[in-house]
Amino acid sequence: MKSRATIHRDFAIAQIDDRLYSAFIEHMGRAIYTGIYEPDHPTANADGFRQDVLELVRGLKIPAIRYPGGNFVSAYKWEDGIGPQADRPVRLDLAWRSKETNQVGINEFAKWARDAEIEMMLAVNLGTRGIEEARNFVEYCNHPSGTYWSDLRRSHGVDQPYGVNMWCLGNEMDGPWQIGHMEAKEYGRLADETSKAVKAFGKGIETVVCGSSNDQMPTYPDWERQVLEECYENVDYISLHKYFGNNSRDSLNYFAKIEETGRYIQSIGGVIDYVKAKKRAKNDIYICFDEWNVWYHNRAQDSKNWQSWDWPEAPALLEEDYNLEDAIFVGGLLNEFIRRSDRVKIACIAQLVNVIAPIRTETGGPAWATTIYYPYQFASLHGRGTALNVAVDGPRYDARVAQDVNYLDVAAVLAPDGRSITIFAINRSPDATMDLDLALHGFDGLGLIDHQVMGGNSADARIANTAAQPDRITPRKGEKLAVADGRVTGELPAFSYSVIRLSVG
Repeated sequence: MKSRATIHRDFAIAQIDDRLYSAFIEHMGRAIYTGIYEPDHPTANADGFRQDVLELVRGLKIPAIRYPGGNFVSAYKWEDGIGPQADRPVRLDLAWRSKETNQVGINEFAKWARDAEIEMMLAVNLGTRGIEEARNFVEYCNHPSGTYWSDLRRSHGVDQPYGVNMWCLGNEMDGPWQIGHMEAKEYGRLADETSKAVKAFGKGIETVVCGSSNDQMPTYPDWERQVLEECYENVDYISLHKYFGNNSRDSLNYFAKIEETGRYIQSIGGVIDYVKAKKRAKNDIYICFDEWNVWYHNRAQDSKNWQSWDWPEAPALLEEDYNLEDAIFVGGLLNEFIRRSDRVKIACIAQLVNVIAPIRTETGGPAWATTIYYPYQFASLHGRGTALNVAVDGPRYDARVAQDVNYLDVAAVLAPDGRSITIFAINRSPDATMDLDLALHGFDGLGLIDHQVMGGNSADARIANTAAQPDRITPRKGEKLAVADGRVTGELPAFSYSVIRLSVG
């Protein structure tokens, strides 16, 4: 199977926002408790945070993290998580039918985020609460001193404000499952007024309004239109969510869902343009794809569990055992975000630890990287700079969710200093090696820095990393590519994900 591709230095898509490689963590399952926070763990620091997990998190170079929810936020009282830990109330979390001890709140999480070198992106409760509680939360976090909430923060041992600039206005408010679910216009009005209140705290604050929970919602895409008509001039981003699975065990159809996601982004981009034109607005709104991941392996059983269990504390929930196929899919989805970086400025893998996550832990035991950790890491480390157009000419296939799909899935990023280019390439074929001929124009003195490969055999599609075998699926050095005369030529193994890094003279 042969594929040709062409990249020209002058044919740029957009400057990639570093926050395209952000993450999300929610008070859900074991994401917080026994995930990032486990005071009795052998590696825990004085604040109770696991250092083995922190080391894996640091390896991802995550720019920003969305917190504390998710569905959890729609009934959350942020005030429960401040002050002495011994005095904090235990609450019932209605979203995931479990107990919340509030041992981790905004100040503890801020310490962890600082140690992880990650900027916070905070969500406010617009399900059971509103403008006043959001305003107070921002004042507690951002105001220096001399007011009730800022001085309360200082009394809790935090002298300097956090300066949080990204604020999410609720979560999935289009969903009937959401506590405090609203109709589009009702939510749009509340989001508009809340955003104005939040932004009153100073320049630089950005807000994210809720778009559709997924592109299969009966209200999609009219939800986005109605919400934006109420708040367009006062918000900066609209959120999209989407989760993926392969219950049919059809790898090619699974991989074609990347094309489906591209249509989702394109459609919402059109809605944004329509509302901007209708309102004669001057500002631009971009997409924050703040929940995305693979979620299907245990989904049906998990749903039965959390709807029936008797309010446990930090139960195991949504702990997916990701395999090679999932890693290739995640690599492809990150490629799509790169290709759509003119629209998508922020994206958050959901979630970070234990709950549908690239990092897993055992309580009291080890932490390890799942298969999807590696494509996420490669994209975060090497996918920053300018996204370049890639023209592909090669064999295609038809799937149930999309037609005329390229077997070669490829994205390219020119580094900020212009001295290197990274190509993320996937051979979607389950059984055919791909002969690649990639021409690069406008680049002098190209040389191969590195070639890393994951996969190469569809017989390994269902293999996952585990606590006992954490290195079953990991990147390895590629050996079958050559760079000469402005071309990259050679073989991409079947069913594989490759990262090709080139120096530019």
